[in-house]
Amino acid sequence: MEHSPDPTHTTIIYVFNPRLQMQSKIGKLVVNDSPKLLQRVAEETLISLLRSCQTCTRLHQIHAQIVAHGLQGNDYVTPSFITACARLGRMGHARRVFDRTAQPNGATWNSMFRGFALLESPFDVVVLFAQMHRAGASPNCFTFPMVVKSCAQANAVREGEQVHCVVAKRGFKSNSFVGTALIHMYSARGEVSVGDAYKVFGEMREKNVFAWTAIIAAHVACRDMASARRYFDLAPQRDVVLWNVVVSGYIELGDMVAARALFDKMPNRDVMSWNTVLNGYAYNGDVESFEQLFDEMPARNVYSWNGLIGGYVRNGLFNEALECFKRMLMLAKQEGEGGDVVVVPNDYTVVAVLSACSRLGDLEMGKWVHVYAESIGYKENLFVGNALIDMYAKCGVIEKALDVFNCLDVKDIITWNTIINGLAMHGHAADALSLFERMKSAGEKPDGVTFVGILSACTHMGLVKDGFLHFHSMVDNYSIVPQIEHYGCMVDLLGRAGLIDQAVDFVRKMPMKPDAIIWAALLGACRMYKNVETAEVALEQLIELEPNNPANFVMLSNIYKDLGRWEDVARLKIAMRDTGFKKLPGCSVIGCNDSVVEFYSLDERHPETETIYRTLKGLTILLRLNGYVPNVVDVAHGN
Repeated sequence: MEHSPDPTHTTIIYVFNPRLQMQSKIGKLVVNDSPKLLQRVAEETLISLLRSCQTCTRLHQIHAQIVAHGLQGNDYVTPSFITACARLGRMGHARRVFDRTAQPNGATWNSMFRGFALLESPFDVVVLFAQMHRAGASPNCFTFPMVVKSCAQANAVREGEQVHCVVAKRGFKSNSFVGTALIHMYSARGEVSVGDAYKVFGEMREKNVFAWTAIIAAHVACRDMASARRYFDLAPQRDVVLWNVVVSGYIELGDMVAARALFDKMPNRDVMSWNTVLNGYAYNGDVESFEQLFDEMPARNVYSWNGLIGGYVRNGLFNEALECFKRMLMLAKQEGEGGDVVVVPNDYTVVAVLSACSRLGDLEMGKWVHVYAESIGYKENLFVGNALIDMYAKCGVIEKALDVFNCLDVKDIITWNTIINGLAMHGHAADALSLFERMKSAGEKPDGVTFVGILSACTHMGLVKDGFLHFHSMVDNYSIVPQIEHYGCMVDLLGRAGLIDQAVDFVRKMPMKPDAIIWAALLGACRMYKNVETAEVALEQLIELEPNNPANFVMLSNIYKDLGRWEDVARLKIAMRDTGFKKLPGCSVIGCNDSVVEFYSLDERHPETETIYRTLKGLTILLRLNGYVPNVVDVAHGN
């Protein structure tokens, strides 16, 4: 405090700056000589500082000034301090300040609720509300929506019903905001609680558009579109969100006719309305319709392009997805209803395009997308990183996949699963098992996908004993129930190791019926070890499961051929012919000159076929000169 010549007090608030080793003046107040006015101005200044606070260091400096001015527990400053703590992720510090507050007012309680909700700690909100109730504090219309929403997120059924009772006792059951929150809470429990949601809705004297949207969304979530449409037709107000909720409900049921009919009636369709229908057509496999709708859109944003690209990927049109991405980049600006709109790909766009690259094996395009993603700020993005690992692994560049993996500071279960399965797929079994140990040391809990990669790694290395240890550890150590894909890995492991009888015994003891993949793995092992008897049993099962798949006959036919049993070969050829189906030829793709070329064995569709076969013939001559002898036993024309 400094005394000036005039009869006023000047209060100077200092904050210590460790870098400059000095006190920097951050607020200077000149007020009339009145303690109440002086305190009020100090409160306003501190609140202003708390609202602009961006670092924990500054937060602690401001806290020191709050204490110095005797404003700890102040009804105005404390809520702002708690809000600043929540914004900086320091709710522990906020809780200590809150606990030292003698009689928190409603704003202080609400700041704590809002802080825990912001940091996605719904259970803490529920516990704090119980403390508030015991303390006899009075919740208000801002308190209940946060607490009710947290009860739904924490799946706290009993606590949610208790909060509902408090709502009724306090006279808030007709409040539209509180009622809407209760409807959302009950609808989150599924069909069993829709009646409770409707009861809340019926008790609301004033039902705004949010309440109508909530009760209609509750019926949509239960797939009861008849009731949802009935309430929609009764709603006195309908905003674009409500229209989109009902349209989305029809889409989830696969009823695109009803969805499009309702969409066409929408009075004020925004770009998200168009995107909803676009994604609906893509989800339901109607490629022609989502292409046509995209062209009809009056304005498009990045989500519109994502819907188109993602739709192509979902429906297996990977070349079209890449072409659409290139078109998106070329049209950096598109003229819509709101003028020119810059459309920049986001992380979803990049992930979808990388997925297309991995499915096509287009490594060059994948590399380009990698560089482009880093140039627009997605170098450390976890989702993009996971997609890059997957793309490089599936394109055969496992070393590059490892580089991306090692450069990611944050890794989730998908990151670990992708690299482990990629290493196992490429025969780097020892590295996959080593990374599994590293994953456990990092505190990441493996899931079922992880163990598919681990069991595959054991298969490649012939580690039968280790494979069984990992298989049993799924249940014993991680409470993971083995699925049919895990049993398939074990059958493959035993079969490749030549333990055919053990593999058959393992199949018979499976808790579920073996599928075609398991019998095909067993048939493949029989081919490797010339076990005709088991192969015939496997083929019988495969014929029952896949009567129209001639590839199963080919496998057994090759076993007969290896053993010189030509009569059996002829018999199987007749049986295969009688199915009326032909074995689909193997298809390969190769990236060349910024495009992807698809070809089959003995394919002659390419315009440069003659040059290609001449080159292949030259390569074959070079291979033979270097001692390579091709295995032509497996080549059976017409199979």
